Amino acid sequence: MSQLHLLPQFPQSYWTATAEIPEFPSLTSDHSADVVIVGGGMTGITAGYLLAQEGQKVILLEAGRILNGTTGHTTAKITVQHGLIYDELIQHFGEDKARLYYEANRDALDFIRKIAESEKIACELAEESAYVYASSEQSAKKLETERTAYERLGIPGELRETADLPFAVTAALAVPNQSRFHPIPYLTTLINHMIEAGSEIYEHTTAKKVEEGERPVVVTGSGHRIDCRYVISASHFPFLNWKGLYFTRLHAERSYVLAVRVAQEYRGGMYISADTPTRSIRLANEGKDPLLLIGGDGHKAGESSCTFSHYEALQSFAESFFEVKEIAYRWSTQDLVTLDKVPYIGRINSNSDNILVATGYRKWGMTNSTAAAHMLKNIVLGIDDPYLQAFDSSRFHSDPDIKSLITNNLDVAKNLISGKMEMVYRTPDEVGTNEGSVVRVNGKRAGAYRDPEGKLHLVDTTCTHMGCETHWNEADRTWDCPCHGSRFSYTGEVVEGPAKKPLKQVEMSE
Repeated sequence: MSQLHLLPQFPQSYWTATAEIPEFPSLTSDHSADVVIVGGGMTGITAGYLLAQEGQKVILLEAGRILNGTTGHTTAKITVQHGLIYDELIQHFGEDKARLYYEANRDALDFIRKIAESEKIACELAEESAYVYASSEQSAKKLETERTAYERLGIPGELRETADLPFAVTAALAVPNQSRFHPIPYLTTLINHMIEAGSEIYEHTTAKKVEEGERPVVVTGSGHRIDCRYVISASHFPFLNWKGLYFTRLHAERSYVLAVRVAQEYRGGMYISADTPTRSIRLANEGKDPLLLIGGDGHKAGESSCTFSHYEALQSFAESFFEVKEIAYRWSTQDLVTLDKVPYIGRINSNSDNILVATGYRKWGMTNSTAAAHMLKNIVLGIDDPYLQAFDSSRFHSDPDIKSLITNNLDVAKNLISGKMEMVYRTPDEVGTNEGSVVRVNGKRAGAYRDPEGKLHLVDTTCTHMGCETHWNEADRTWDCPCHGSRFSYTGEVVEGPAKKPLKQVEMSE
């Protein structure tokens, strides 16, 4: 059996390992702009590009490095087929809004293709069919129901009895003329056009708060101020999460990817299973030894006792059906899910006309983020956008929202209480090299990691967002919060929000 590579603390994805990402300075003075965008991923960069093309002065702020978060760890499928979603949307929202969801994502797919082709971007854009496949009779019936939803909404699709996969399926629902690409060269081109149009990008610059008004002011962690007409929160988790109480309306899910080099030919197609645990398959790179992305095995963030087991499950799946020559890369990613599975896009709440938000793409960020960027651009320019009614960020529906709201926040309460009640007996001396663990230090709960050089790193495991206790993520060497998905490095630095402050360092008393 091939061995999993023990990659560095934050594993590179195939995308971040095979493309040059531009670097930008930190913000060191006060500024003024038409629009301030917080978040340097697909949404923020696309919205910045669109607004810059319309003559708007844009300043984009990124707390870390651009393109290194969720966008840099995607599977980069550009498709309107977002799992089995359309029948569910019809049941909850009706045909009209379900159709708007489809059309917004269809238009986003067309936009990405148009830009990639017109700009002649070397982003490995390829046309493929997308498939949801079933491995059981029960799931095959779900595909039949979803095909009926396709027919009602005008989505091109075909239900097939077989699929071009190295294992048997009971059915496959195909959508033709979808795409895959390398997102970083594509977005780098948009960045270059933003800069050429006079916009500015600042990395390692955290947006701390917004002072509201006719011209809101974004205040950074270093105290610098940017006044503007509009603020767009395009960060993974809304950085103003108390506005609209987004921490109660979103939950984070982790999923895993192996980039596997195989000996046999891959016949094409982007596949995702209807059964659980989820398995997705798609070609990343052609050649003598094709590189496949094998993904899935997701779970709610912070709630897996052994994160390596998910990579091992994907490895076992890959080696069961493909001639695996090498596991070239492995990475995990974190996605936010809304109460009703439709992204929140629009004004951050009903009282803030000039503070906008886009979040909750449910693992389908390439088209949803592009659609969001167009909607946000239209709000700023005062253009009526029919798609906004389907994605309204202030919406709340009794079904299924209230069930999801109760479930999500019961989970938060459970994790908050259980973390505080957990009895910890292990001491730092018992933590081995390259091992992390919850330990007891000075009579209190703490987190310990001993690096390969033998240095011990001790942190307070209490999440700085809302006080839940973080759990050790062995595969990524991070402390992960099960309540709202914040992640911290083993030294305590914020890897992923909504937390803004690092974990406190802990010193052992003599």
